[in-house]
Amino acid sequence: MEIRYSSNQRDFKRYTTEETRKEFLIENLYAANEVVAVYSHVDRMVTLGCMPTTETVPIDKGIDIWHNFGTQYFLERREIGIFNIGGAGSITADGVKYELGYKDCLYITQGTKEVLFASEDAAKPAKFYMVSAPAHRAYETKLIKIEDAAKKPLGAMETSNKRVINQFIHPDVLPTCQLSMGMTVLEPGSVWNTMPAHTHERRMEVYMYFEVPEENVVFHMMGEGRETRHIVMQNEQAVISPSWSIHAGAGTSNYTFIWAMGGENQAFDDMDVIPTTELR
Repeated sequence: MEIRYSSNQRDFKRYTTEETRKEFLIENLYAANEVVAVYSHVDRMVTLGCMPTTETVPIDKGIDIWHNFGTQYFLERREIGIFNIGGAGSITADGVKYELGYKDCLYITQGTKEVLFASEDAAKPAKFYMVSAPAHRAYETKLIKIEDAAKKPLGAMETSNKRVINQFIHPDVLPTCQLSMGMTVLEPGSVWNTMPAHTHERRMEVYMYFEVPEENVVFHMMGEGRETRHIVMQNEQAVISPSWSIHAGAGTSNYTFIWAMGGENQAFDDMDVIPTTELR
């Protein structure tokens, strides 16, 4: 498991392109029958990817749980949200099996000891994208199908940002300790996300871009609103956004992204908006 320590906005102003990518960009989330994990000291969020093909893969494969978390098992003091962005697959949590199709989501509560990943077809493997946050109590493990997500249409074709926000792990859908996750789908012809840009002083965020067509990219904007930087991102890559950073982007095509938040509260509208004309 890779460890990323916190970066502050003062030092960030001097980062090169290579340093910015090394600190915030998460690449290569999927390797056959492995668990890829990146632990960020920003709110102690963990971003993971798993692509089971010929094996059933446990969530802690290759991770030294005691050394990295000081616990007996991964979710002893954590909760996790999991999306499937690949072929049909299943997740077994403490003996209960959940079937996940494309874009379905599973929330697994704190205290779950065993989590196993499997694909229905090794030739078309599931790709499980996950974000985990610290948790202090157990709620209910729940499967949320894409059709059951709370849907919030936003934007317009005239401003190139017509999109639907699908809220999965959200107070309007189910209770959690602090984790919130959802999926924003941009319509063809729309490329901008999260405008006007904003920061969350009380929460961090992780974005994972997918359905980025081949030979296309997303320019992910970050940094303080009046001194921005960007990271050029490709399909199925994630990016860490500290509380002091904006998180917005524009693609060379439409795309989809999964957002995950954790911090002091779960108030979706708790944000500090920066007028677009004031961005620098």
